Amino acid sequence: MSKKLQAIRGMNDCLPAETPIWQMVETVLRRVASNYGFAEIRMPIVESTALFKRSIGEVTDIVEKEMYTFDDRNGDSLTLRPEGTACCVRAANQHGLLYNQEQRFWYMGPMFRHERPQKGRYRQFHQFGLEAFGIATPDIDAEIISLTARLWRELGINEFVTLELNSLGSNEERANYRDALVIFLTEREEQLDDESKRRMLTNPLRVLDSKNPQVQEALVDAPKLNEYFGEESKEHFAQVCLRLDAAGIKYVINDRLVRGLDYYNRTVFEWVTSSLGAQGTICAGGRYDGLVEQLGGKATPGFGFALGIERLILMITSLDKVKNIRPQVDAYFIMLGAEAELKGNQLAEQWRDTVLDCRLQSHCGGGSMKKQMKRADKSGAQIALILGENEINEQQVTVKYLRGQQEQQSLSFDQVPSLLASLI
Repeated sequence: MSKKLQAIRGMNDCLPAETPIWQMVETVLRRVASNYGFAEIRMPIVESTALFKRSIGEVTDIVEKEMYTFDDRNGDSLTLRPEGTACCVRAANQHGLLYNQEQRFWYMGPMFRHERPQKGRYRQFHQFGLEAFGIATPDIDAEIISLTARLWRELGINEFVTLELNSLGSNEERANYRDALVIFLTEREEQLDDESKRRMLTNPLRVLDSKNPQVQEALVDAPKLNEYFGEESKEHFAQVCLRLDAAGIKYVINDRLVRGLDYYNRTVFEWVTSSLGAQGTICAGGRYDGLVEQLGGKATPGFGFALGIERLILMITSLDKVKNIRPQVDAYFIMLGAEAELKGNQLAEQWRDTVLDCRLQSHCGGGSMKKQMKRADKSGAQIALILGENEINEQQVTVKYLRGQQEQQSLSFDQVPSLLASLI
């Protein structure tokens, strides 16, 4: 007997019982993005490895440890995309969509990172991302953060998330701070864990992110990034905060928030929650004014974010905030006998033509009334339409309500489309 094949560890199937909540969440994401004037862009899953080394940074955890990278038959190094921003910039650059233009894009799809699978963190995971290009002013920062706040309201989880906000200043200011931080950390190297010692030499700002209490204690007197800001960076951040205040969006300024990717500057933000245990971040992003030029385009400001859909769905379900989920089947059509099957198939196609969005499932495989009713109930349908010899003679169907207390009734064939439309 051959070995039973299994999915790759950390790459999960999404079964029919789970897809309705995915569809609900995806619908909200698409609608809100469209309401703010963002258009969908779709990028390949596989990109040149150099794209991510140049954008994310060669000494980040993603590039060093987590990317799925391989050589194709031509000897080119390719990578399954670990995030979407670099891909979006590459696509927009390639097709001439950025220089001297303003663009707003959103995308959604699978990403890949080889890390230890755990609840809310998988090797194949799905992200929704949104990017705005060509706008250097703080109003777009605030508007996109406001967009994320609207997502939480529409999904019913706004009471369970907190916005953390920070500024990284300009690239030059950040570099100056980096030098000062390295000097500070070197003087306290004996208090750092091995991971922080490694980061101190490669990406020292990430030491600020350490979850080790001993490291955090060593950082108490560390220099502050905002002490290295010029007036322009200070004013930009002040204007972002002013706009969020005006919109009634509450936030906490976290001066240890630095983000894990090298390309960020100025405004960065995260939405965090205590409802998911260790996986507390559900959405994160910020400004990346140097990335387009870094990837070969003309200097173009950018701002965006990404959220993990699996983690968002986990939060929604754990908080029992699932709402507006349509059943997979609205109506189940029971046909009793050969004549009813022929007539029923004809009627079902007519009704589907008339009520395009109705989910009408016709029973296949024959069987008794009892068997077909059992299938109808299992389908999750709201009603069963029953067609037998008597109904054909009367030019009508019997309607049995499966989820309520309404009495069974009979409707003419012409009345059925109105009933089906009422189920949507």
